[in-house]
Amino acid sequence: MADFVYLYWNRREDQARMANSTPEEKQKITQKWMVWMDGLKKSGNLKDFGAPLEFDGKTVEGAKKVVTDGPYAEAKDIVGGFSIITANSLNEAFELSKGCPILELNGIVEVRPIRPLQGLK
Repeated sequence: MADFVYLYWNRREDQARMANSTPEEKQKITQKWMVWMDGLKKSGNLKDFGAPLEFDGKTVEGAKKVVTDGPYAEAKDIVGGFSIITANSLNEAFELSKGCPILELNGIVEVRPIRPLQGLK
């Protein structure tokens, strides 16, 4: 088994739609997330739920450590959250990601293998 990170990307144009949705619509999508995550947990594939991320923050860049508001305003997509998954292969990890509710909202699930760091624990 190997570990993978799911990065949940939101499209900027869909953020306003989500922000303006009714409480009932928000509850419905939250329930879909909980059902999907519960299924991953029961199958033994969910290692860490991670967390949703706020849509503001700062970035620090380069040797001069330039600080700017982030995520970048010109970006059309931003990372909205993450989870840590365990799976037998990258193929299995991306197959599991196809059930993610963010896809119903025109979002993206980026599936990335986590490289183990030797000597750190």
